[in-house]
Amino acid sequence: MNSKLSVWLAAARLRTLPLSVAGIISGNAIASRDESFSLTIFSLSILTAIAFQIISNFANDYGDGIKGTDNADRVGPERTLQQGLLSAKALKKGIVIASLISILLALSLIYVALGGKQFLVSLFFIVLALSAVWAAIKYTVGRNAYGYSGLGDLFVFIFFGWVSVMGAYYLQTQSLDLTALFLGTAIGLLSVGVLNLNNMRDIANDKNSQKNTLVVYMGSQWAKKYHYTLMTLGALFLFFGMGTAWVKENPLSLLIVLPIFFHLYRVVKIREAKAYDPLLKQLALSTFIISFALFVIYYRFQ
Repeated sequence: MNSKLSVWLAAARLRTLPLSVAGIISGNAIASRDESFSLTIFSLSILTAIAFQIISNFANDYGDGIKGTDNADRVGPERTLQQGLLSAKALKKGIVIASLISILLALSLIYVALGGKQFLVSLFFIVLALSAVWAAIKYTVGRNAYGYSGLGDLFVFIFFGWVSVMGAYYLQTQSLDLTALFLGTAIGLLSVGVLNLNNMRDIANDKNSQKNTLVVYMGSQWAKKYHYTLMTLGALFLFFGMGTAWVKENPLSLLIVLPIFFHLYRVVKIREAKAYDPLLKQLALSTFIISFALFVIYYRFQ
């Protein structure tokens, strides 16, 4: 593989991409019950979500790099700017290009899904897309980066959960229902859990670097309790999303929450911050697998 390409792929953090599409898959899972379900809309939604995530990853590499948060004391994997593999100027250019691509994809998605008949709704989704680009960049970039003031969890919940699931569902069906809200809440909570693991792993370095995440504000002990709450509520809202009637008729569907409780069991046993790193990857992948299982449940059985 070309070394320059491999560096940009490293900056794109491919292992984060499955989590970025979990909400899209979940929203389309519910929509797959509709006869008008479109694979084109599904595909464009996936590509748009991936593009937004890549912006976020480039911006995170850049923002934490120039602020000095990515340093030798950081527990997680080294970033490209930190290693000198990409310059700050190159990453800024990457952010701009990725942003333009994501906006073009979002506009294509909105046009294919809504056409020219729903001007106000289309305008709302355009604003939502621009907000997603802003949120992806502003997490760590700039003097008032919200990831440095404890607001990262809120934005992850909104964009990875509600916006991703309910937005994907609406673009397919031009409607909303409680199922989309429940599953959006579930995926949002699990996604916040991934961020919380990341922040529990990095708490010492973040505190020293004045990156005041919610974990830094709460402290490790309360952050762990917060994590238990996120996972338990995530499992509960998954149950609500599948529906009590469906679960009663198909009790084996409850197996979908097993990865969450297995994850909780492993979190309980952790005593040092660096041990959170492998669980971060596993929870992200588990959330993706749960979304895929939801797609199978809705597409095949409901």
